[in-house]
Amino acid sequence: MSDLGRKDFSTQAKEKITPDSSKSTLDKAGEGITNTADKVAGAVQGDASKSNTQSAFDKTRREKDNAVHGGTGESIADKVKNAVGLGGN
Repeated sequence: MSDLGRKDFSTQAKEKITPDSSKSTLDKAGEGITNTADKVAGAVQGDASKSNTQSAFDKTRREKDNAVHGGTGESIADKVKNAVGLGGN
């Protein structure tokens, strides 16, 4: 079970298991939007206020994202702040 306001784990698992070739363009777009919203929600909410399961899931996803996309050590929230000129740098 996921935390309130977060994408449910069973939904995420179904999306991962279903091959992209059997998804419509609308399904793919919807998944992309909800995945991004879930990542932002996970970045905004501190790990201390998450359930153990949600915290572990988010940490694993961050590590994977950093490995795949080259981590900068910045959170998504920090990257958004910097992109709009509100960052401290």
